[in-house]
Amino acid sequence: MKKKTPMKPHHLAKLHVHKGDTVKIIAGKDRGQTGRVERAFPRLERVIVEGHNIAKRHLKPRGPGQPGGIIEKAMPIHVSNVMVICTECGEPTRIAHDRVPQGADQKVRVRRICKKCGKPIQERSRTTGGE
Repeated sequence: MKKKTPMKPHHLAKLHVHKGDTVKIIAGKDRGQTGRVERAFPRLERVIVEGHNIAKRHLKPRGPGQPGGIIEKAMPIHVSNVMVICTECGEPTRIAHDRVPQGADQKVRVRRICKKCGKPIQERSRTTGGE
């Protein structure tokens, strides 16, 4: 029987990778390939990268509207096996965090910084709707 992976509590579940980021896979069968993060699971510390880590799943028919068959499905990858690609220098990089006052209210917010070029990484999913 498969062992269930423990979930992190909500207040500890934070990732260096966000939805919409372009990442390079550094370990596993898709090593060296790049893709966009489709979905993130912070409590499980996993992400789904668009078009990578594909597995075949056998589905039973679920009624007249849903036939059975073999479907290909993107499976989650652990976050330690991906590196964020910087939006400025285009290199896979580690992430630093910087606390700066932003916005009209000058509230201190955390932004992600590229360790190689030192420039902030653009938040694609939040600003432009994932494109």
